[in-house]
Order: sequence, then structure tokens, then C-alpha cells
Amino acid sequence: MPPLPVHSKPQLLAWLMCDAVHIDPGSGKHTILGVFSNIMAKHFPVVHPHMVWFMTLTDVAAGGHRMRISMGLDLSNLKPLIERDFESQGPLVRINLISEIRNLSFPRPGDYSIMVEIDDETILATSITVSG
Repeated sequence: MPPLPVHSKPQLLAWLMCDAVHIDPGSGKHTILGVFSNIMAKHFPVVHPHMVWFMTLTDVAAGGHRMRISMGLDLSNLKPLIERDFESQGPLVRINLISEIRNLSFPRPGDYSIMVEIDDETILATSITVSG
């Protein structure tokens, strides 16, 4: 069996946009509520009052790391929405990161690009469609 690489890129196991995440205090299990992939609006600009972005990572080297999520209508002009530090106990540990977003504004309909980076390395480029 070949040796494990010294530094591997973090792997994204799950990415969900949802209404809420409940963590059971007894078992630690996560319950994901209201998963969605697009937003419908009657008027623009529209402000989405509350959503949660849930991700699960693995292959994250032990130690401190920085997660950044950016969004925008144009991939070349994304604006950071969330930046936060987190710790990894080692590459075999699964890490759940839960980010609450309040009052996210969408100025017009379109496909809004979302980029997730760990330590300035892109691990996900996706989008959310906002339509009228």
C-alpha cells in the first residue's frame, strides 16, 4: 500500500443549503431541515431572512484552518460572505461546519455563484438560482 500524502487537499463530503440544522445534545446527530437549491421572489431586490449552509469535510490536516465562502453574480467579482477559523484533529476526522446567513440580499434574478475555500484552496464552486 502506498504511503499517505503529506498534504492532501481537503475533501468536501456534503454541501447543503437549508432552513436549519438541529444537533441532538445526547447523540450529536445532525438533523437537516428544509433543504433547498433555489429561491423564488416576487420583487427585486429581495432579502432572504435566514438560511444555513452545512458542509462536511475530511482529509483536513491536523491544526488550524481558515474557511471562506464567497458569492456573486460574476465569478470574477465574488464577495466574501463568511470567513471563519476552525480546527482539525487530523485527516481521518470528519468536520461539520454550520454557517448561518441572515438577511442575504439578491439585487436581481440570476444564477449566483458560490465558492468555498479552505486555506485559500477552492474545494467547491456551485450556484444558487434566484428567480421571479
